[in-house]
Amino acid sequence: MSNEWQYHTWKLVSRFVCLLPRSVLLPCGKLLGRLYYRIAAKQRNRALRQIKERLGLTPELAEATIKSSFIKLAQTFIEVLYMPALTKETLASYVTIENRHYLADALAQQKGVVFLTAHIGNWEWFGAALAMAGFPVADIVKRQPNDQHTRLLNENRQLFGIEIFASGTSEIIGAAKALKKGKLLAFFADGDAGRDGIFIEFFGKQASTHLGPAVFARKFNSPVVPGFITRNPDGTHRIQLQPPIYYEDTGNPDADLYNLTERSTKIIESAIRTYPDEWVWFKKRWNTEVKSQ
Repeated sequence: MSNEWQYHTWKLVSRFVCLLPRSVLLPCGKLLGRLYYRIAAKQRNRALRQIKERLGLTPELAEATIKSSFIKLAQTFIEVLYMPALTKETLASYVTIENRHYLADALAQQKGVVFLTAHIGNWEWFGAALAMAGFPVADIVKRQPNDQHTRLLNENRQLFGIEIFASGTSEIIGAAKALKKGKLLAFFADGDAGRDGIFIEFFGKQASTHLGPAVFARKFNSPVVPGFITRNPDGTHRIQLQPPIYYEDTGNPDADLYNLTERSTKIIESAIRTYPDEWVWFKKRWNTEVKSQ
């Protein structure tokens, strides 16, 4: 199947999903998640190994948690396909935003906001819900391995007025301008940063971590507002915004960047510990090894 045909096939699937009642979406996602858990051996085994190592879970609890995470991820996948059918009103009924004053007050400083989040819950609906609530959202996104998947996701994001910038490209200049204009610039700070990152302890093991949020916070003196979205038992979603943290200038830029990145990483770790089945545990988070001296 050519790349163009892949795009049109997924668009067709999305149109079909958009015709379904919401009551059908989550049961379909549950079935898909159970199937995904059974057939995706590589991702399943990596997830089980990492959650047992990092959280010290028993094999039984680890299996139950990862099964739940696969189901929730599949439900998120179905919901992403459903995004063109969402309206401001329906999205507001599916997603509640707690402590929005943290974000509103930070934006009122007119220095932009570095928004710190991770691949927890339905992160695509997260951005859409914030945008529909009136927040000026811009995202720095990583390209998918398949360009047509990236194209489809970006189209969905732009439906809600989200401004998109591709990481690792010249578009980062545009992202900086968006922050300077006072927008909310979202960073997903839970991925492996390769050799360009700095090593921060994450769940008891050194992990290469992106400096981007700290660098932008320093350059523009922007507050860093953490926030995460999780799924309620009834299938709706809950956005929890947290108090802002700030870059602290002690005159040692390297140490200051490290300190803010470490604080940010601990916030992400705490969210994952609280909602362990909401994170994508098969991510290659610890893929980059610390260089031996």
